[in-house]
Amino acid sequence: MKSIRWPLVLSILMSSVLVGCGDPSGDASSANASKPGAGVKVTGFHSPIAEEKFQTVVIQRALEELGYDVQPIQEVDYSAGYTAIAQNDIQWTAVSWDPLHNQMYENSGGEEKFVKKGHYITGAAQGYLIDQVTAEKHNIKTINDLKKPEIAKLFDYTGDGKADLTGCQPGWGCEKVINHQLDNFGLRDTVNHVQGSYAAIIGDTIQRYKAGNPILYYTWTPYWVSGVLVPGVDVVWLEVERSEHPQGIDTQLSNGKNYGFSVNSERIVANKAFTDANPVAGKLFEVAQMGINAISAQNRLISEGENTVADVERHADNWIKKNRSDFDKWLTAARAVAN
Repeated sequence: MKSIRWPLVLSILMSSVLVGCGDPSGDASSANASKPGAGVKVTGFHSPIAEEKFQTVVIQRALEELGYDVQPIQEVDYSAGYTAIAQNDIQWTAVSWDPLHNQMYENSGGEEKFVKKGHYITGAAQGYLIDQVTAEKHNIKTINDLKKPEIAKLFDYTGDGKADLTGCQPGWGCEKVINHQLDNFGLRDTVNHVQGSYAAIIGDTIQRYKAGNPILYYTWTPYWVSGVLVPGVDVVWLEVERSEHPQGIDTQLSNGKNYGFSVNSERIVANKAFTDANPVAGKLFEVAQMGINAISAQNRLISEGENTVADVERHADNWIKKNRSDFDKWLTAARAVAN
């Protein structure tokens, strides 16, 4: 048997170890730089509205690329969500409507508990609409036209002579605005604020429209409803006679129109203690931006049946692929503040 040349064997083994490991300190440094959030758990929420998942998943994907241990998205009503963020049980939401949610924001702790920087999505409009046929036939242009019993009766589905307004889901910010305006515009005697699960009541409204009946409803953009009932084609916005908002906001738009609601931004709100300890995530929340048309396009896909969690996650991943340059800029800005 030939003798084993131990010095040569040891030399080969050591070379293999060094080649396999490379420079341990260099690799760790690179990993830490690209994933500064490694090991930190973070949870986001959106409301039970499926159309809010897309923009939430996009931010979740960014957090994942920054190394955060991202937990499943929670679906809770806004008020419960703000409370959970204030308590740091949930760390962020991408669907804080500003100024619509400002009262919930303040009531849950305001700047003492939250951080709200940047404007993720801008240009979100909302208000009251009726079908165009009825608007033109009866010359209905403002919500105050509903004070007239003969006009209100056109939208009566319960037989009490009052117009049935498909309104806001209880607990949402729009609920207070609508109730405030019905009171202050003197519409309680002729208008019922119909509330419930928005998806259910707007579904009923669309079926009434398809049956050829007049409709009166509240909605917002971006949302799939305006892809089915197209403003200016199927339906028209009703104006209000003056700004009348529970927060004292001037709701007149730059074009002179006034639909009773100011244009909103969807902003990212996060727990202040969390962002103080995790400035990388805080910076991401500040710099992320998405065009409102991307939301409308994705919401239309949901309305056409692509409505599973897997579908929405695919939509988000496709958006990131198409907008990778902008997405990478968010990550670069976030990584730059890492200690």
